[in-house]
Formats: sequence, structure tokens, C-alpha cells
Amino acid sequence: MSLKGPIIAIEDDADDQFLLKSVIEELAIPNKLLFFGNGLEALLYLETTLEQPFVIICDINMPVMNGLELRSRIEQNDFLRKKSIPFVFFSTADNPQIIDKAYSSTIQGFFKKESNFDELKRRFRIIYDYWSCCLHPNNF
Repeated sequence: MSLKGPIIAIEDDADDQFLLKSVIEELAIPNKLLFFGNGLEALLYLETTLEQPFVIICDINMPVMNGLELRSRIEQNDFLRKKSIPFVFFSTADNPQIIDKAYSSTIQGFFKKESNFDELKRRFRIIYDYWSCCLHPNNF
């Protein structure tokens, strides 16, 4: 994690991408925001970039490679595992079995994506503030 690194957002819905972009702008978060439409696109980027992302914000249900599959592939990759990029699910999926499965893959958080813009903004502020203050092996 790098405090100045990009926020990686894996989200296939254009409306949700717009909302997340709007939230980050309104909160005046300085990190660059990079969108990927599915887990495979994000994985290819993460495997080849030298950038140290700030955090990965990932939806669960996506085409090609879903969020759970992406998390599994990151954990299996020595290069990416050593980067220790915080990985947070941000999804409308709030099924207890999905949440349990997500946490069994060593994620750092699971947040419900709210339809209310102010609540969405509040949740993202919490995620951003937490990782901005958190000590992390790649901060040094």
C-alpha cells in the first residue's frame, strides 16, 4: 500500500463507476482512481504495474472473473501477495454465505454498496480514512 498510490476500483456497472468517481471527487481524495470492468482486467494490471496501489475496492459479481476469483488469484501470486495491497469488497451482495466466503479469502473488509449517495460517501470516507492511518509493511 502506498498512501499516494492509485485506488483500484473493480466495478462492471457504469452507474456505480460514476457514483464512486463522484464520491471521490466530493471527498477531495487526491489518489488517482483506476477502474477495471472485471477481475481479469485488474489482475493483468496488478501483475504488470510497478505502482503500489493504495487500496483495491472490488465488487463481487462481475463477468469474466468475479471478485472472489480475483482475490484467490492475488493470494496465489507471490509478487502480488508481497505487495500486501488492502483488498475491500464493496458490493450490493449481502448474502451471509458470500460474506463468509469472502472473509475466508483474507480480505480486509466487506462493505454494502448503498444506493443513497450520502451513505455511499460516508462509507467510502471510512474506508479511505482507515487505510490512510493504518500502519502497513509497504509504507516504510
